[in-house]
Amino acid sequence: MTGSLQESEQAAANRRLAGEIAEGTLMERLGIEFVAAGPERFVARMPVAGNTQPYGVLHGGATAALCETLASMGTAIVVGPEARVVGIELNVNHLRPVREGHVTATGTPLHVGRSTAVWDMRVHDDDGRLVAVSRLTLSVRPIEPGADNDGR
Repeated sequence: MTGSLQESEQAAANRRLAGEIAEGTLMERLGIEFVAAGPERFVARMPVAGNTQPYGVLHGGATAALCETLASMGTAIVVGPEARVVGIELNVNHLRPVREGHVTATGTPLHVGRSTAVWDMRVHDDDGRLVAVSRLTLSVRPIEPGADNDGR
């Protein structure tokens, strides 16, 4: 089997895992779906409808949740089931409003280490316009047998 075929099979498995984990969570409520899920790049999209503020534009908190979800899921898949990951600092700069369609976030890991991870995200609208940029720092904690393992 070629390397690219193995990588595409792994990316498909990662997308399935991300979808399964989303059931009953904020990801499901916001309509977040994973489009690409590989070790170098994660992509997820979210509808604007249902995720707006009273002024009819995409809510900044929904964009923040999309970015944190993307990087958290990406880190969790990269580090594997032996660790828990939790966001510890999120920054989002909102650059332009979005009123309809979907937004798509592309995240790339800048660093994934034993105790921390840092991701860079870019969010675009359906016309390819940059609508937000984000950076998330995560804590990577080993799972200890018999411990609560809730990320604290």
